Amino acid sequence: MSIRSLGLVLCMVCVWSGCSGSATKDNVTKADSTKAKSSGPTKQIGISILTTANPFFVEISDSVKQAAQEAGYELISVSGEYDANKQQNQVKDFIVQKVAAIILTPCDSRAVGTAIEEANAAGIPVFTADIASIAPGAKVVTHVATDNYSGGRQAAIAMIEALGGQGKVAILDFPQVESVMLRTKGFREELEEQKKAKGVSIEIVAVLPGDAAKDKSYKATQDLLQSHPDLNGIFAINDPSALGCYAALENAGVAGKIKIVGFDGQIDGKRAIRDGKIYADPIQFPVRIGQETMASILKYLNGQEVPAEILIPTALYRQSDGNSDPSL
Repeated sequence: MSIRSLGLVLCMVCVWSGCSGSATKDNVTKADSTKAKSSGPTKQIGISILTTANPFFVEISDSVKQAAQEAGYELISVSGEYDANKQQNQVKDFIVQKVAAIILTPCDSRAVGTAIEEANAAGIPVFTADIASIAPGAKVVTHVATDNYSGGRQAAIAMIEALGGQGKVAILDFPQVESVMLRTKGFREELEEQKKAKGVSIEIVAVLPGDAAKDKSYKATQDLLQSHPDLNGIFAINDPSALGCYAALENAGVAGKIKIVGFDGQIDGKRAIRDGKIYADPIQFPVRIGQETMASILKYLNGQEVPAEILIPTALYRQSDGNSDPSL
C-alpha cells in the first residue's frame, strides 16, 4: 500500500471514529432528556414550623413527611424559630419553588397574615397545623389542631385537683400564638365556672411570658418567686415551659411545694409527671395532627371538599398514667 493510500485509509478511520463518538454522545444526551421528561418534576409541599427546639413541632413535620412521601410528594421542611419575618421569607421561597401546598405553624398568629396573603395571590393553598392564623384577609383552607380551649379547661381541672380547690396560681404564657390564647382562655374560664358551681377559690395572681421555652420560663419562674412568695401553683402552657419552671423551683428549694400543670405530653414531660415533678398534662397528639393535615391537603388537591377546621381532643395525663406507660 502506498503512503497516499495509507493516509486515505487513516483519514477515513478518523472520520468514522469522530462521527461514531459524536453520535454516541448525542444519543446519551437524548436518552437522559427523555428520561428526565418521563419522570416529570417532583411534586413538593412546603412546611414551616414554629421551632425545631420543641419536639412537638418536629413530630408534626416528621409525620407530614412520611404521609407526603407515601403520596408521592417531597416535603421541604424549614423552621421559623419564633421569627415571623424569617417565616415570611420561607413562604416566599416556597412560592418561588412553586410548591403544591404550604403548611404553617405560625410564629405569630397575626403577623403571619402577610405571608399567607402572598401565597393566596400566587394561587398556592395554605394549611395551618397546631397554631392558627387570626389575621383578617388571610385565607387558610384547613386548620388542624389540638382542641386547645378544651385542653386549657382540663389543665384547670388538674390544678384544682392538685391544690384541693384553694390557692394562688400564675400562668407562664406565650400570647403571640393562637393555640396558647385558647389554652389560657379555657384555663381561666374553667376556674371561674368552678368557683361559681363548687366553691373553688383559686386566684390567678400573675401572668408572665415564658415564650414556650425552657430557659425563658426558668427566668420567669424566678421572677414569680420574688414577687409572689406565697404562690401555690403554676400553669405552664407547654412542656418546655413546665420543665424550665420545675428547674427554677428546684434551684430555689421549693420543688414539690408549688404544683405545676403543663401541656403537651412530650416524652420528657411524661417522665416528669411520672416522677412527680409535674402534676399533670393535657396531652396532645402531634403525629395525628400531621397525618390529618396531609390528608386534608390530598383531598383538596384532588378536588374534594375539606372542613375549615379539624380539632383533636386532649387527654389528661397524671402520675398514675405515667406509672403504667410502657413508652417511658
